[in-house]
Amino acid sequence: MIIINVLEADRGEYMMIIYFVRHGESEGNKKAMIQGQSEYPLTQTGENQAKQVAQALHDVGASTIYTSDLARAKNTAKPIAALQGKKAVESTLLREVFLGPLENRTREDILTSYPHINQIVTSGVEGTETIEALTERCHTQLKKWKKYHASETIIAVSHGGFISIFLMYLFAKENWHTLHRPFRIGNTGITRVRIEGDNVYFDYVNNTSHLAN
Repeated sequence: MIIINVLEADRGEYMMIIYFVRHGESEGNKKAMIQGQSEYPLTQTGENQAKQVAQALHDVGASTIYTSDLARAKNTAKPIAALQGKKAVESTLLREVFLGPLENRTREDILTSYPHINQIVTSGVEGTETIEALTERCHTQLKKWKKYHASETIIAVSHGGFISIFLMYLFAKENWHTLHRPFRIGNTGITRVRIEGDNVYFDYVNNTSHLAN
């Protein structure tokens, strides 16, 4: 059962809270490149954004900070973890979607070469990560979190494409790819999700108010 709720609700005894955070602006973002799992460092703007999101999350009481092992995510997670006196735990499950031949190219270049593509992260182009593999990643990560953090708050620093897919997975499990994916996550956008048993509550998606200044 999925419940969309923009209000702050009471926390149940066995409720897990997840703050999903997209990484700060990277050099790939600045150049309008489709990055996938290719490595790009944060820009100076991205480093500043990481510090701002760290301040925004400093009092959420997270027991654990998880991060994708790609550099742009790890370097976003560092100030978040440091401000809370913790060390971020790396997880390959939180990596961006692997896009193989589509990586390191602009969206316009990709669509010129593959005019049939509707969604780049789920294009089905040979050599890209399959829907089945993405589903398994979501399933495995959620299962681990439920096992170890059933009544805790955690922070997960990841990537725009994968976060949007994970949110769809929470909606529809293995059928997530059959639905329109409306989520667009900006650099250091925060999404708060609460999970209690089979109930999923979305408090907000892509909150970037910490970047107002």
